[in-house]
Amino acid sequence: MSQLPPDTLNAIGVLKRREIEARLLKPVLEAFAQELGWERTVAILREVIMSIAREQGKELAEALGGCSLAHFAASLEIWQKDDAMQIEILAQNEEEFSFNVLRCRYAEMYRTLGMEKLGNVLSCSRDRALIEGFNPEIELTRTQTIMDGAPFCDFRYRLTRRD
Repeated sequence: MSQLPPDTLNAIGVLKRREIEARLLKPVLEAFAQELGWERTVAILREVIMSIAREQGKELAEALGGCSLAHFAASLEIWQKDDAMQIEILAQNEEEFSFNVLRCRYAEMYRTLGMEKLGNVLSCSRDRALIEGFNPEIELTRTQTIMDGAPFCDFRYRLTRRD
């Protein structure tokens, strides 16, 4: 695979970027689903999105000049641009970074576009793959998302030592 040019799309904000992606992908995915079936189409989509997210995690660590939890916490502003998320930080130190998302305009946008079933694949499921690419020694635990109907998303990042 050839090397992609640097990712500069975050300048427009991730929320707007995801909306553009979703509006383009919706008819494409519907067409693929006609040929391959819905389950196979979503499985392929998930694989592609996870691969992209892992690579973006690596690129993020490089851009931030490090892959600590502090570096990762500093990157949250990227996803919050344009009031895309309202968060409540619960803990932040060298070993742990925990927060709740109290409002998620990503989920609202996917619902408005009639893509609530794909919102999880296109956005929420990226989170684990992104942190794997960012630093494989950071583990994300999340038990609920607004996208799936919960009142908030619970993000719990923890540094795990792999000896």
